[in-house]
Amino acid sequence: MASPSTVVREVVKETFKGSGAVEEPSHQLSAQSRARFNAHASRDPETGELFMGPDEFINAVAPENEDYHKIKRDQYSILFRVADNRGHGRLSLADWGVFENLLMKPDAEYEIAFRLFDVDRTGDVKYDDFRRLYELNKGPDNIPFDWDCEWAKLYIGSKKKRHNLSYPQFSQMLRGLQGERIRQAFQLFDKDGDGYIDPEEFERIIIETSKHKLSDHLLANLHTLCNISTGSKISYANVRAFQNMIKEMDLVELIVRRAIAMSTDGKITRAEFVNEASKVTRFSLFTPMEADILFHFASLDEPSGRLGLKDFAKVLDPSWRNPMYDTDESAAPTTKKATFLHGLLESSYNFALGSVAGAFGAFMVYPIDLVKTRLQNQRGAQPGQRLYKNSIDCFQKVIRNEGFRGLYSGVLPQLVGVAPEKAIKLTVNDLVRRQFTDKQGRIPLSAEILAGATAGGCQVVFTNPLEIVKIRLQVQGEVAKTLEGTPKRSAMWIVRNLGLMGLYKGASACLLRDVPFSAIYFPTYSHLKKDFFGESPTKKLGVLQLLTAGAIAGMPAAYLTTPCDVIKTRLQVEARKGEASYTGLRHAAKTIWKEEGFTAFFKGGPARIFRSSPQFGFTLAAYEVLQTLLPMPGGKAEEKMQVGVSEVMSTVTKRGTLDTSPFARSRNALKIILDLDEDFGRSKIPDANSWKSLPKVMGGGGAAQ
Repeated sequence: MASPSTVVREVVKETFKGSGAVEEPSHQLSAQSRARFNAHASRDPETGELFMGPDEFINAVAPENEDYHKIKRDQYSILFRVADNRGHGRLSLADWGVFENLLMKPDAEYEIAFRLFDVDRTGDVKYDDFRRLYELNKGPDNIPFDWDCEWAKLYIGSKKKRHNLSYPQFSQMLRGLQGERIRQAFQLFDKDGDGYIDPEEFERIIIETSKHKLSDHLLANLHTLCNISTGSKISYANVRAFQNMIKEMDLVELIVRRAIAMSTDGKITRAEFVNEASKVTRFSLFTPMEADILFHFASLDEPSGRLGLKDFAKVLDPSWRNPMYDTDESAAPTTKKATFLHGLLESSYNFALGSVAGAFGAFMVYPIDLVKTRLQNQRGAQPGQRLYKNSIDCFQKVIRNEGFRGLYSGVLPQLVGVAPEKAIKLTVNDLVRRQFTDKQGRIPLSAEILAGATAGGCQVVFTNPLEIVKIRLQVQGEVAKTLEGTPKRSAMWIVRNLGLMGLYKGASACLLRDVPFSAIYFPTYSHLKKDFFGESPTKKLGVLQLLTAGAIAGMPAAYLTTPCDVIKTRLQVEARKGEASYTGLRHAAKTIWKEEGFTAFFKGGPARIFRSSPQFGFTLAAYEVLQTLLPMPGGKAEEKMQVGVSEVMSTVTKRGTLDTSPFARSRNALKIILDLDEDFGRSKIPDANSWKSLPKVMGGGGAAQ
C-alpha cells in the first residue's frame, strides 16, 4: 500500500508538471484524486495504462492503518462492483473519478446501495436481481428473512405483481428494513407467542442486525436489558425501545451534551435528560422506556444514576472500545516503547512550560517577596529599633537607598529554583492524586490533603538551598547601608561559604512551611474550580477564572503558614553583629516569642499574601498562553467521543470541513448496506454477467427464491 508521503509526492508532481496523457474525462479530477489513483494503481504490461483491480481498489478506499470498528476490511469489495460500472473487472482513472464524485454526493450512502443492486444500470432495481445478490451475500447461519411478508409486499408488490423500485422507493425501503428484520426475528424466537424472548435470543438478534453500528460496551452487555424490569425476559416493547434509541443516537447525543452543558458538575440524571429532550425535540420523542434503556446501559459502571459524558460515550460512540480489545501481543513491545517515549516527551514539554511560566510568575512578584523577607528579618520589639515601619515604608526605602534594581536583589537564584520547584510540586501532587482517584474521578478530601502535603515535602529538596541563597542576597543590600565596608557577595560565594550542609540550614522550618502550604493550597484550588466556578469534563475554565481560583486559594495557604516562614527566614539569614544566632527551630520560635511577642510570627503576612496569590495567577496565565502559542510537537489530539449532530453544530466552523475522504464516505455507505445482513460482502461479488450463471442455490438462475 502506498504511504502518505507517496500520495503527497504524486499531488505535488501533478500540480507542477501536469498529468500527461490520460483519458479525456480525467481532466476534471482534482490533483488529490489523481494522486490517490496513481499511488495505488498497477500498470498493464501490454498497454502501459494504469488500472485498479479489486485489491488495489480496497487499498485505496480502505487503508490498512484505519480503524474499521465492526466492519471487516474485505467487505469493502462490495464497493468495487459499484465503481466498476462497465463490468470490466478493472477501473480506469475515469472510473475512479466517477466513483470519487459519487462519494461526494450528500446522499452517497443510499445511492451506492442503489447502484449495487441496479445490476443492468437501468435506473431501477429489479426484484430478481436484488434477491439474488442478497442470497449470495447473507450469512449462511444468520436469522432468515421472509421477503414474501406483508411489509415487503407493500414496497415491491405480491408475487404476481412485482414491480421495479426507483431510487427514492429503494432508499425508503432500506430505511425501514432493519426494523422489519428485528420484528421477524423476534417473532421467530417467540415460539409460544407470549410477547417475550430470552436475553440470549435478544443478543443474537441485535448482533446480526445492528452490530456494525454499536459500541463494544453495548454489545458486551446486551443480555442485561432484562434488568430494566422485574422479569428475567425481554418484551417486544423493550426491543422496539432499544432500536429507537440506537436509531436516534445523533439526536440522543445532542440532548445529552446540551443537558450536561447546563449542569454544574458535568453530570445529569434521567429526569434532566427527559426534560431537555422535551425542549430540543419540540414533541416528546423519547418514551419513558427509551430513557430507561439509555440510562441502564450508561450507568452499568456508575450506578449512582448521575452520569457524565464519559458514561454516555460508552453507549453512543460506536468507536468506543475497551482496551482489552486492542491487545496485540506482537505489537506490545513497540506500543509500550512508543507510549514510554511519548510520556517522556510530554513530561519534558510540561516541565519546560512550567519552568518558563513559573519563572515569569516569580519575576513579576519578586519585589513583594523581597519586602516580605526584609520585614520578617528585622528584629526588635520597639518601633525605634525597627528599620521599616511597614511594607510600604520598606518598599520606599529600598528604592531610595538601593535603587529600582535593589527590588530584584537575588532574583536569579529564585528564577533558577522555580523550575524544579514547580515540576516536583505539580508532578508529585498529580501522581498521588491519581493513586487515590477512583474510576469515577472521585477522590476523598483526606487524599487531596495528603497529595498536597507530599508535594510540598518533596519540593524542599530543591527549594531550600536556593531560598537560603536568595534570602541572603535580598538582605545584603540592607546590611551594606547600615554597616559601612560590608563587601557585596555573589550567589556562588554564598554557596561555597555555606557548603552542602549549610545550604539545608532551616530545612525543617522550610518543611514546616511548604507541607501545610501545599496541603491547603491544592485542595482549595481544586474545589474552587469545581464547586465555585463549575469546572467539569464538558466545561473548561477561562484564564481569568483560573487566575482567580489560584489567587484565592493562595491567600489562606500563604497567611496561615507565615509563622513557619518567619522562623525559616530567621534561621537562614546570617546573624549580624550584636544579634543572637538561633540554634534550631525550637530555639528560634522561643526567642521570637520571648523577645518580640506573638505578632512577630505574622510579620510580612500581608506581603506574603500579596506575593503568593498573584504569583500563582501569573504562573497559570503564562502557562495557558504558552500552551496555546507553543503546542506540544506531535501531541495527540484531545480524546473525545465520536459525534454526529453535535459535531456538525460545534466543530464544523472550527475545522472548515468534515472528513470527506473516500475511506470515510465508503464506510458510511457500507453501514447502510450492512443493514441487509451483517455478513454482506464477505464473499467475492461476481461481475454483472457471471452471477446469472450461478446455481440457483447460490442465488443465480434468474428466478426469485
